Amino acid sequence: MNPSDWLERTRSEAEVSGFEVLGHHDLGGHGDGFQVIRRGDALYVAHLGQSPMALSILDVSDPRAPRLVRQLPHPENTRCHKVQVVGGVLIQNNELPYWASGEATTGLSVYDVSDPWDPRPIAFHPSSGEGVHRLWFEQAPYAHIAAFKPGGRKHGYEIVDLSDPEHPATVGTWSAPGTFDADEESWWRGAPQEQVGVHAAIAHGDRAYVACMDAGLVILDISDLAHPRFVSRVSWSPPYGGFAHTTLPLPGRGLVIASAEGLPPQMQGGDKRIWVIDVREEEHPVIIGTLPEPVPDPSTGLTSYHERPGVFGPHNLHENRPGSFASEERIFATYSNAGVRVWDIENAFHATEIAHFVPPAWPGTEASLMNDLFVDADGTTFVTDRAGGGLYVLQYTGE
Repeated sequence: MNPSDWLERTRSEAEVSGFEVLGHHDLGGHGDGFQVIRRGDALYVAHLGQSPMALSILDVSDPRAPRLVRQLPHPENTRCHKVQVVGGVLIQNNELPYWASGEATTGLSVYDVSDPWDPRPIAFHPSSGEGVHRLWFEQAPYAHIAAFKPGGRKHGYEIVDLSDPEHPATVGTWSAPGTFDADEESWWRGAPQEQVGVHAAIAHGDRAYVACMDAGLVILDISDLAHPRFVSRVSWSPPYGGFAHTTLPLPGRGLVIASAEGLPPQMQGGDKRIWVIDVREEEHPVIIGTLPEPVPDPSTGLTSYHERPGVFGPHNLHENRPGSFASEERIFATYSNAGVRVWDIENAFHATEIAHFVPPAWPGTEASLMNDLFVDADGTTFVTDRAGGGLYVLQYTGE
């Protein structure tokens, strides 16, 4: 499809409020976009792995006309769907895809990006099992990753020292009880399709806020990086659906926003929400609310996004990275077939939705699947559609 034709179709057919649609890119026909990070004029887009690509690099100096500069393929039977950049170092995960089996190249790839358009591989930090999943790398030299260890049932939390990026080294690890057969305690309840392990961690100061899938939010003391110490845990599953995906601290307010990932209907496992958690007394975290579930525009003829094909439910949050749009009152999230949503949580007990964007389904698909996003300091929003739609560029205009 002609790029300008798709952009005009998106502008005319999208459900949109509080955003202006600036641009779009199909990522060179490899539209399975996943995590997205901007550094200067360079935008790094990782891929789900169903296309041959691991990474696309775009020049977004003009957000209305993103330009593809470079693409890197992923190893066979391996996906590299996360990307992080600090200074001149870029890292990507290497993981066995959930749709595949057999041998995969699992671990953490490290690149020199002193030339931001030309990543140069300099190291590989191996992992076992399914490999490495989500990453947090915002303050050098430490990367906080979800990684398998030999004998583990699911991912654990690993802190990797990249002070010498050509020789990454493990500093400390932690895993949810029950990850290893020898554990004296287990958080696994034996429920059907249950998953307990580390999905992601966001570090702030001497604390790590860890999304532990069906075990909820875990707070760790990482003042001693070599020995992360359990502080507390809070879970909403059951009775609500689990699979904690992202646990975003709002330190100025003593809150954590936690998204529970929406999954395909056969795997959904209950009602998925974005939770508001009070952690002012961190040994006793308390759930105080949820962000309102999105409702389709009346023009769609739908009463619920459950009526739309594909996945309905939260995915990732904009993570308030340094230099980006950082707010403790405005929460941006991708919501799968319900697009991008923004909430005002100034009143943490009564959040209200103030903006949204839902594009039309990419040709050949039943619905968009908005996956990850990055919001720049000026409100320029980059969001990926893993269902094949590639990259959308929006301008947040406010409620």
